[in-house]
Amino acid sequence: MSALSDIFTSAKAEGRAAFVGYLPAGYPTVAGSVENVTTLARYADLVEVGIPFSDPMMDGPTIQEAADVALAAGFRVRDTFGVVKAVVDAGSNAVVMTYWNLVLQYGPETFAAHLAAVGGLGAIIPDLLPEESDRWLAACEANGLDNVYLVAPSTTPERLDMTVHAGGGFIYAQSHMGVTGAQDSVAGSAKEVVDRVKAATDLPVAVGLGVKSGDQAAAIAAYADGVIVGSALITAAAQGTDALAALAADLHDGVRR
Repeated sequence: MSALSDIFTSAKAEGRAAFVGYLPAGYPTVAGSVENVTTLARYADLVEVGIPFSDPMMDGPTIQEAADVALAAGFRVRDTFGVVKAVVDAGSNAVVMTYWNLVLQYGPETFAAHLAAVGGLGAIIPDLLPEESDRWLAACEANGLDNVYLVAPSTTPERLDMTVHAGGGFIYAQSHMGVTGAQDSVAGSAKEVVDRVKAATDLPVAVGLGVKSGDQAAAIAAYADGVIVGSALITAAAQGTDALAALAADLHDGVRR
């Protein structure tokens, strides 16, 4: 286990799931994103700091639009590390969520070193497969970071076994197929995915894609180690700090019901 895994085991010891919140760096500006993640850090056990990218494969319209705003405002990958530091300085924990091309262009070894230097615990890179991860995993190991992999309802037993044994920190379980975005209800396949992962590994399992309320968070917390919320938090952040804090508080309470 690791510092990242310990976030989930500590929450479990309190009889609850961990609340993981996603917000993009640079949205609506770099300074604005620092304010947003500082607010979220008061409520979330772990903050995923997204890195805006012009060609995302997993992100739905809400995250894509936020990324477009950030890029138009002049966001650069190097700005990410100041946003991660803001989360850590606010007393929470941080990982980044990004795409491999951005890390590759920055330099995987340099990226990992810079992330570790500001207190980041790891990365989620949806388009980096376990069999193609050797260079990045070496950089993570050298800097005490975890690389978090994703599994989905369509993941085969063979692929799931490979993925959970390659991963670290926790396993990100997609509740449904498709891109990110708040949903009125979380897919029933989410529990099945969690059960499959738990049968294959002792790593914590967190569910993402679709969660937008404390009630949904409470339902997922009944069977998962963590609840991941992204698009709904971005929508709230667009309405102002008070709206972001209100939703984050609702989610914070939801995983404790």
